[in-house]
Amino acid sequence: MNGKYVVGFIVLTALFAGAAVYYLQEYGYYRDIAPASAAAAIRITDLSGAEEPMLTDGFTGIDADSSPLRFRGCFMTPMSLAMLSETYALYPDPTPLNAPSWFDCFDSGRLTEDLASGAAVAFLSEKNIAPGVDRVVAVYPDGHAYAWQQLNESAEK
Repeated sequence: MNGKYVVGFIVLTALFAGAAVYYLQEYGYYRDIAPASAAAAIRITDLSGAEEPMLTDGFTGIDADSSPLRFRGCFMTPMSLAMLSETYALYPDPTPLNAPSWFDCFDSGRLTEDLASGAAVAFLSEKNIAPGVDRVVAVYPDGHAYAWQQLNESAEK
């Protein structure tokens, strides 16, 4: 009879711990980025390596203090893809990371496919925005744009 209580306690503890980990990973650490805040300012790196403010409209974003890789942003830009491609540095290996399921505007699977097919183009936003982490911006011809942060080559050393 005592074994049933012990097993029940272990199972309930495991369920509670699993639910807590899920909540913390999916919701707990994230915070919305106010569109008018400095954190919402997107920069883009030109071919000479200088960073400039990128024109954006309708920014929606999230971030977390727990990791520099949790930043995600969705916005529109009036900058044409042709002008961007001639003036700004392309990002060689863009890898959009998954966003929490409740952050609807950011679909990493679709972004990955569109970057591979050429339907979207990735640019270097900011090199080493955190040690070993770059901010990347992907832009579509219609002006939809997405930003995320990913590990760069120095993080792999």
